[in-house]
Amino acid sequence: MSKADTTLLDVRAQFPCLDQKVHGKRLAYLDSAATALKPVYVIDAVAHHYTNESANIHRGVHHLSEKATAAFEAARETVRAHLNAAHAHEVIFTSGTTDSINLVAQSFGQLEIGKGDEILVTEMEHHSNIVPWQLLRERTGAVLRVAPITDNGDVDREAFRAALNERTKLVAFTAVSNALGTVNPVAELTREAHAAGASVLVDAAQAVPVQPIDVQALDCDFLAFSGHKVFGPTGIGVLYGKEGLLEAMPPVKGGGDMILSVTFEKTTYNALPHKFEAGTAHIAGAIGLGRALEFVRGLGYGAIEAHEATLLADALNALQSIDGLKLVGTPANRKGIISFLIDGIHPHDLGTILDQEGVAVRAGHHCAQPVMQHYGVAATARASFSIYNNHDDIDQLVAAIRKAQEIFR
Repeated sequence: MSKADTTLLDVRAQFPCLDQKVHGKRLAYLDSAATALKPVYVIDAVAHHYTNESANIHRGVHHLSEKATAAFEAARETVRAHLNAAHAHEVIFTSGTTDSINLVAQSFGQLEIGKGDEILVTEMEHHSNIVPWQLLRERTGAVLRVAPITDNGDVDREAFRAALNERTKLVAFTAVSNALGTVNPVAELTREAHAAGASVLVDAAQAVPVQPIDVQALDCDFLAFSGHKVFGPTGIGVLYGKEGLLEAMPPVKGGGDMILSVTFEKTTYNALPHKFEAGTAHIAGAIGLGRALEFVRGLGYGAIEAHEATLLADALNALQSIDGLKLVGTPANRKGIISFLIDGIHPHDLGTILDQEGVAVRAGHHCAQPVMQHYGVAATARASFSIYNNHDDIDQLVAAIRKAQEIFR
């Protein structure tokens, strides 16, 4: 498949995972917020690497190593361009969003955050943007503060601003909630945090697949995302960081490309980005991620956003027509993620019945237990939409929910 083939008219056909039946039913995959399916364009790129250039990078002088190195660094440049980062060395390859946030917590946290300093997050965060700061709190005596959300599922802006003070060293928040679909005003929150003297980390795991990201325009200090959310391989992700911050931060893992020289007395660390990329890289993953971003750019964010907005509106209308269905969170600005409950049916039971009808949704707390606690529930069912979904998926979801209701009637 070439990039020229990436149109929304034929995009479903580009995802071979959809060309199967589940329990004898057409597959309606509505779990893209957990992980997105992979297009042939990405699958072929990964296969090509393993077939034609399966060598280690940077250290080899033979042909295969040079090819692999060129492909790996070309992927870094693709990420840089996609985020509009100023420099390719501001792009650090990690294993995913979680790894990226932990890197900041361990390195920037060691450098900048001490006893009594404050870290501000929001109530809607994924566990990966909570636990690393709790660990840092335990190590340093820092204070973790939380900006609450409204019952609609939006950040309480007044409470957010009130929580900022001269002790706030870092503000970390999601661009798009994985549990509610809430779209946060990243640029505005960043400006407010900077005005208080704090640095900003943005969890963009759910944002990169569905909306353009310009880190220079946003002026965020760090931004993290995962390849598998944006149609790329698992086990690969990105930490973007401003050059000055990354230069000052100490490495957190040792070995491999992060060194220039080693003696038993002293190790000299490598320059960016390699200082933070210890060990053998996930080379195929980075190449696949680069191709996934090319795939997204081929589709165009305008088309992606329009397609998702139409699906979201139609899905919300269809779901709200079901008696006994309750939406969890109704944010003012949201992406294609819908959490809901059905009277008398536990979300896990609902997810099991929907699976029997070929419908894949997520059931649970979505690694966002504080969100569940806010709404006084243990779990929800979550349907999340992507570029390969269509109105047949919505119809199949609604029919499967009605069948579950008949079973539990």
